[in-house]
Amino acid sequence: MRAVIFEEFGAPSVLRLAEVPAPEPGPGEVLVRVSAVGVNRLDLMARQGQVGKIPLPHISGSEVSGVVASAGPGVRVPEGLRVAVAPYLFCGRCESCLAGHETVCLQSDILGLRSMGGYAEYVAVPETSLVPIPDTVDDHQAAAVTLSTITAWHMLADKVRIKPGDRVLVWAAGSGVGSAAVQIARIMGAEVIATAGDDAKLARAEQLGARWTINYRTENVVERVREITGKRGVDVVFEHLGQDTMAASVKSLARGGRIVTCGTLTGAQGTVDLWSLFAKELSLIGSYGGTRDNLRQVLSLVGEGRLSAVIDRTYPLAEARSAQERMEARAQFGKILLNP
Repeated sequence: MRAVIFEEFGAPSVLRLAEVPAPEPGPGEVLVRVSAVGVNRLDLMARQGQVGKIPLPHISGSEVSGVVASAGPGVRVPEGLRVAVAPYLFCGRCESCLAGHETVCLQSDILGLRSMGGYAEYVAVPETSLVPIPDTVDDHQAAAVTLSTITAWHMLADKVRIKPGDRVLVWAAGSGVGSAAVQIARIMGAEVIATAGDDAKLARAEQLGARWTINYRTENVVERVREITGKRGVDVVFEHLGQDTMAASVKSLARGGRIVTCGTLTGAQGTVDLWSLFAKELSLIGSYGGTRDNLRQVLSLVGEGRLSAVIDRTYPLAEARSAQERMEARAQFGKILLNP
């Protein structure tokens, strides 16, 4: 099969299209013919050698939609079934899994991290990770919501439980997870303040439902939040940038407010004002990934037309390098996809 691989860590130039053996599905696994695969910032970090032990040569790609091509021993999944792959892989046996917390499985992996991913014509995945795609959702839409959108859903629906009337500050609304968060917060009845680094992205965020926007390159985010909220602050900050924005996120909160965070794009050593944390009874909440049930919920909302799969651009598989370069430059709004 054709696949995009890298055999050493480094710049996008290490990516190359190659002919490699197609995987054989083992017990409990299914072979999926990939229809579309999302490009995620995790792919860039893996290519750069920033996320632990990555086997080389490696195939990235966590956000897969496709069709069941064959099944391994003991698996009864019909060939031709259209599926999305829930990317947070879990063992199903450990303490966390048995408690229903599959995203924090003690043996967790993400498709395309330590395992081989979907920058290829075929990928082998656990049967337990398959979620059927509704007939009203196309393959590109399914791939586009498979990781970033379920991460945002898990953060806002499961971890902070947005209420109607909440005011939510969303950082970097032009990203895959940020553009999803704007929509999800609105679906739940919240009012959204979206930030981005240029006015064109802010205009797109308004189209997705943001009531107010802030250009974090030209405006002081904390001052603008205080102005918008009458000095009160927001109820929830949707964080995924990390070190460079955490102090501003804390300052932007109302009393009893919550920060929910899933990323460290700008660094892992964020500063927290501990006096504000306890004196204002703030909550700092970590959130990791999303579940199979989150993916089912998100796909259903897309199929009903209530949630948009925001797609920036689609590239052929051979142009994976250009796709990653676009993401590295933060030029996209929404998801970048590859077509094998």
